[in-house]
This record gives sequence, C-alpha cells and structure tokens, in this order.
Amino acid sequence: MVRWKQADAAMAEQGEKVISRLLEHGYEAYWVGGCVRDELMGRPVDDMDITTSALPEEVQGVFDRTVPTGIQHGTVTVLSGPYAFEVTTYRVEGAYEKHRRPAEVAFVRDLKEDLKRRDFTINAMARDIEGKIVDPFHGYGDLNHRIIRCVGDAKERFQEDALRMVRCIRFASVFGFDIAHRTWKGLLGERENIRFVAMERFRIELEKLMAGSKPSRGLGLLHRSKLPSYAKSPFPHASEASLIRLIDALSPEELPIRFALLLYACGLSAEEANVHLRDWTFPNTSREQIAGILNVGQAVKAINAASDIRLEWIKIVLRFGRETSNAWLRMADVLAAGGASSYPPDVLASGRAWMEEMAVYRMSELAVTGKDLLAMSGRKGGPWLGEILDGLLVRAASGELPNDKNRLIEEAKQVISTHE
Repeated sequence: MVRWKQADAAMAEQGEKVISRLLEHGYEAYWVGGCVRDELMGRPVDDMDITTSALPEEVQGVFDRTVPTGIQHGTVTVLSGPYAFEVTTYRVEGAYEKHRRPAEVAFVRDLKEDLKRRDFTINAMARDIEGKIVDPFHGYGDLNHRIIRCVGDAKERFQEDALRMVRCIRFASVFGFDIAHRTWKGLLGERENIRFVAMERFRIELEKLMAGSKPSRGLGLLHRSKLPSYAKSPFPHASEASLIRLIDALSPEELPIRFALLLYACGLSAEEANVHLRDWTFPNTSREQIAGILNVGQAVKAINAASDIRLEWIKIVLRFGRETSNAWLRMADVLAAGGASSYPPDVLASGRAWMEEMAVYRMSELAVTGKDLLAMSGRKGGPWLGEILDGLLVRAASGELPNDKNRLIEEAKQVISTHE
C-alpha cells in the first residue's frame, strides 16, 4: 500500500482498492489532481479523484456499486466501503460553451493527453499505486518555486473556462504563491469573459479565498485584476487597503465577520450589503448573519452621546441577538487595533461586560408572556401588548426589574393604569 501522509488512512486504503481493481482488469488508473498536489504540499487531503483509461461503461462493469454522476463527461462515482471516489476516463475536450464547460469530450487512452487539458500545472500531476508521480508539465517544480502557472497557453485555458481566472487568484492567495507572468497576462487579457460565470460559482471561489490564512492578498489580486467589476460585484478600492489588511487578523473560523469587514471596507450600509449578498447567492442564514453584524455597527454609531450608553447597547443586543452582537464586537476590536474605529469607546470597552450582566437576551426568556398580560388585564390584544412586553424585556435585561413573573405583572398593571 502506497503511504499517504495527509489523507485519512481508511480513505487511502479504499482508494487503492479501486485503483487495484482497475489495474487487475487491464486498465490504467491513477490518483490525480488536488489530492496529489495537497499530499506533496503537506496539506490535508479531503477527497481523492481517480483517472483511468477505462471507459465509463467499463468502469461500471468492474464495480458493483457505482453512480453515473457525470457519465456524459466520463465521470462515474465508485462506492468503496464508506467512501465515494470520482473515477474519470482520460479525455480531451472540444470547444467550450460560453467559456464555462466543454460542448463535447472525447475519451482517450493516454494519461498525458488527459493531464494536458487541466487548468494549472500543480493540478496536472498523477500518482500511481506505487507512489510514483507522473508530472509531464513540471507541476512539482512549480510547487517548489511557489508558482501558479497554466498548463500550456494561459489565454486558451482561461478562454475555455473563465472561472479558472478566479481559481488562479484563489490558489495564489490560499497557498501564498506567485502567479507566473504569462498566466497573469493571460488572465488580464480574458477577464471580460468572467461575465459568463454564474455568480454562485464566483461566490464559492470567493468564500474559499476568504477562508484562507491571508485573504487580503487574494482581495488585492482581485482588485488589480478588475475581475469583480466585470462580474458586477462591489469591491474595495486601493484607498481602503488598510482596512482590507485587517481582515487577516480574523481567523478562518470567523468567516462571517471577515465578510462583514470586507463589506464595511466597501463602504456599504447593512441594507446595501444585504442586496449584494443576495446577488452573490449567499444562503439566507449567512446573508442575515453578515448583514446583521453591519446592522449592529450602524445602531452603535447612532447612539446619542448624551443617552445612557449601557442601556442603548442592551437594546441593541436584544434587537439583533447576543451572537450577532458578539460578532460585531470582534470586528470592532480588529478595527480599533488597526486604528480604524469610529465607534463609541464606551461600547468597545464595556460592551462584553454589559452583555454578560444581562438577565435575559430574548423575549422567550422573559418570565411573563402576552397571554399572562391579557389574562391579567382582561383587554383585547393590540399594539399596546407588544409595547409593554418590549418595555418589560428591556428593564429585565438591564437589571432594573427582576425577571420574576409576579413582579413583572405588577409592573405591567402600573403601566396600563397610567395609560388609561
């Protein structure tokens, strides 16, 4: 068994069984692409793709458990143990439709011909069952020299699939590599074709870029390339470069906050950001989370200096939630550390402590309900009910009143009597 240092041992074992089975039936088979690249780089290998000389129907004939996931393009998913492996027949590709996908493919029996169609040299390497690397386009050398380089002519590769331009920048950013001069020149020459790429695909690449260790580098490359403008996406200009660099201070696990800071650097309001996030096809949960962080910031900036700042902050936490408010505080800390904060210093200094002191954080935690107040008052429901509950929530959260049902009902009686 060839040793994989970066892959799960059980997955590697099942992958070897797939390759061995194909070899036993007289076909060629190799691990290929990202798994080979990541193993050589010492990065975690999350999945394993396999390439083979066997035609799709021949692959299906070799294995009992298969799924024809992309059979028209030569891909059959082979199930081995609890793992799924995409097994793709060596192929060459004809003309591409709308700079995104090949209109037709032709299956071949030559591994090098298959590797020739791939995007970058570091992704055009294969590994055989003995561990030998097949590298006709010198991807290993480019890994060692930390270079992203297209296989063959860069303009042709980007004409075929315009998404490769964003992937080029994403790889350079996440890996900390340079982009080869001719590859960058080819990218600039073909950048207008990014308009043919679905925004969802652009967004997925952007998320991967933003989850890297230093997203500011990739964002800078995107700005220099002008790809976002051709894709009709808002991005910061050079004047906000100091804010963009602050994104690196946030961890990849804080991705929503990274995006909130990016949109803040773009000068977008929460409402504008929400529209762009929708256009970028972000899932509703992510979109609301990111826009919510910006909403908290706007609410904090709107606090009147003459008001009770602690109480106003508590109202903000109740309105937008504890998690979102905590996320905003994290972003505000990064901005303050970078000398770029314009928020009230009292909130930055005491916001977390004030939040920890709150007795309740949402209406469901209040000891009294609307039904309780209707039963107590004998009145019909209406706007008055929500107003009283909101007032009780604020007072209980701030500690002005205990979160006790009887005490809150008594307070509600007093409020009702003063308005009758």
